[in-house]
Amino acid sequence: MTCFHRQHTGIMSQFFQIHPTNPQPRLIHQAVEIIREGAVIVYPTDSSYALGCRLDNKDGVERIRRIRQTDKHHNFTLVCQDLSEIATYARVDNSQYRLLKAATPGPFTFVLRATHEVPRRLQHPKRKTIGIRIPAHPIVQALLAELGEPIMSTTLILPGNDLPLNDPEEIREQLEHHVDLIIDGGSCGYQPTTIIDLVEGAPQIIRQGKGDASPFL
Repeated sequence: MTCFHRQHTGIMSQFFQIHPTNPQPRLIHQAVEIIREGAVIVYPTDSSYALGCRLDNKDGVERIRRIRQTDKHHNFTLVCQDLSEIATYARVDNSQYRLLKAATPGPFTFVLRATHEVPRRLQHPKRKTIGIRIPAHPIVQALLAELGEPIMSTTLILPGNDLPLNDPEEIREQLEHHVDLIIDGGSCGYQPTTIIDLVEGAPQIIRQGKGDASPFL
């Protein structure tokens, strides 16, 4: 049971049905144009549906906070296309790089020290860290390749719910007046990512999710 209040905001989201294994290039291009214009989107990943916007979209981040009803300390994740992109936004040494290379793409979020490319408002206020992830999902990979930069992201869990929304029609019913685009990629599951903190040397398992954490123990 959710306590999320569906107040009409004047937005009516677009709804794209994109093939989960062979994304249509025309729809990917249209989706990226919408993201570039400052949109908040719902999109599928290899763990669950997520909310996202461009990294520099301050208004989008605030809209996502309102949808999730989180405070300013909520940690967002940078969803990146590949390891070379990660190096722009997080400090990665050789041992961390080897761990990342072995586990990506996949359903993991890695906590790393942020570089100056990450706005301070998105970093952990004390640790100056950022969550980084490379999903193994064709739709996300296609979006990122076209966009050429990371997507600022958080799991689509509405207030009062324990699990992410997974049914695109239910997502549409709940959020069509709160986001600009909903990408229907079919069911993609309820499990969150496995979160691994790589900041203090030895990997720390913060949350066991869909990704197998045993190689990090």
